[in-house]
Amino acid sequence: MQRVTNCILMENEHILMIKKPRRGWYAIPGGKMEIGESVKESVVREYHEETALKLNQPELAGVFTFNIYDNEQVVQEWMMFTFKCEAFEGKLTDYCEEGELEWIPFNKVASLPMAEGDRRIFRHVLTSKRLLYGTFSYTKDYELIDFRLDPPPGR
Repeated sequence: MQRVTNCILMENEHILMIKKPRRGWYAIPGGKMEIGESVKESVVREYHEETALKLNQPELAGVFTFNIYDNEQVVQEWMMFTFKCEAFEGKLTDYCEEGELEWIPFNKVASLPMAEGDRRIFRHVLTSKRLLYGTFSYTKDYELIDFRLDPPPGR
């Protein structure tokens, strides 16, 4: 099982996002955990590697399991630890090999092309302070099949 961390960095009602070249979808900067890292160490390292910014006191916002299916067979499974943060140090890099970095206004995030599960994660983080737990099932083409969230949407 792959483990990844990412962080929703918020400043002046904007979120720093990365537009991935493969699908043109927006995502949350982050990446794979290394052996021996804590989830917090991983998110700070990964975020810095992609953005050149040092997160100050990121807080865990959600823990998620993702299952990717080919027909009815699970072909990939991973866990994602999503943090949120409102303080950072440094200057945003001019180049990120993972994609294009862009500050997006809160009210524009929902209309961006992205994985449907990510859309639900953003909706929760922008409207609640509660830790979110979830499980998402996708096809191998990343079409959302099913999801469960705790707390359920709207709570």
